[in-house]
Amino acid sequence: MPSSQDLVWKALADTTRREILDLLRDGPCTTTRLVEQFPGLSRFGVMKHIDVLRQAGLINTRHEGRLRINSLNAIPIRRIYERWVSNYEEHWAKSLIGLKDAIEKDRSNRQNT
Repeated sequence: MPSSQDLVWKALADTTRREILDLLRDGPCTTTRLVEQFPGLSRFGVMKHIDVLRQAGLINTRHEGRLRINSLNAIPIRRIYERWVSNYEEHWAKSLIGLKDAIEKDRSNRQNT
């Protein structure tokens, strides 16, 4: 059985699903409106993508009458960031500062000679 992070990675691996998340970043959207944004896909196809995103916890859906309102849930993305990106952030920041210092020292040495 895949872990919750496995489901998030799988969901993020698809371009269409990332585009859906980008659309929802601007605010909640009905399923019909999302379908309209992908004229090359059938309604069923877009809904399958929404289901994958929902199962991964990246989208929350609520019902208002006959409408399905979808909204972004960024918490799983934040957890991936904290697990995978933030651990390496300090290393790269130190490396870039070291590179900057080395370049500035080299410039200073060249100007003094």
